[in-house]
Amino acid sequence: MPKKSKSKFDDFERIPSGIPGLDRLIEGGLIKGSTTLVSGAAGTGKTIFCAQFLMEGLKKGEICMFITLEEKPEDIIGDVKRFGWNLEKYVEDRKLFLDFQDPFQITDITSPLLDKIQQNKIERVAIDSTAVFEMYYKEAAEVRKQLFKLLTGLKGIGVTSILTSELPEETKTLAKFGVEEFVVDGVILLHYLGIGEKNYGSIQIRKMRRTNHEKDVFPMEIGNDGIVVKKIEY
Repeated sequence: MPKKSKSKFDDFERIPSGIPGLDRLIEGGLIKGSTTLVSGAAGTGKTIFCAQFLMEGLKKGEICMFITLEEKPEDIIGDVKRFGWNLEKYVEDRKLFLDFQDPFQITDITSPLLDKIQQNKIERVAIDSTAVFEMYYKEAAEVRKQLFKLLTGLKGIGVTSILTSELPEETKTLAKFGVEEFVVDGVILLHYLGIGEKNYGSIQIRKMRRTNHEKDVFPMEIGNDGIVVKKIEY
C-alpha cells in the first residue's frame, strides 16, 4: 500500500479524498481520523461524494462503511454503476458494509455503529444523510443531542468520516440543525448550476481544522467518472 501523504505545512497524516482536484485545496487530503460535513441542496452530488470517498479507500484495500438513512442499498449500488463503481463486489467481499437504517425505527444509531466500526476495523465511514434525524427525533434539542453524540463518537474512535446534510436553496447556514458545523473538523458546501445536459456546480471549503485551505468557490463537474473539482479560470 502506498505511503499516505503529509502536508508540507504540518505533520498530520492525510488521506486522499478520491475527488480529483479537491486535495490540492486542502493541503493534500483529509486528516486521518477527521469528520467532514458535506452540505448542499438536493441534487448537488452529496451521495456521489460519499460513494467516491469510499471507493478511494476500497481501491487502497481499506474496509469501509456506508450508512444510508434515505436510499436503500440496492438503489445506491445501481445509481453509482454509471461511474463504473461496482460496490456490490466489495459488499460481497466484506470490504464494504452498506447498511440502511430506517429513521422510524432508530432508537440509538451511535452505539451499534461505533461497535461495528471497531469490530470490523473500518477506516472510512460515510453517513447520508443527517437530515432524516428530525423524522424520528421531533424535538430540535433532541436532534442536536443525538447528532452531537454521533459526531463526537466518530471522532473519538479515530475513523475518517463524511456526513451529509441537506440544505434548502439560498440558505445562509452551513448545516441543517445548527450543531454539526461546530463539532465536525471540516465543512464543504456544494452548489448546483444546471446548464444544458451536463451537471455543473461549485464547491467551497468553509472550514477545515488544522489545514490552510483555499477559501474561493471552485467550479465542479459531475461527469462519467464522478465529481471533479476544476481550477478557477480568470
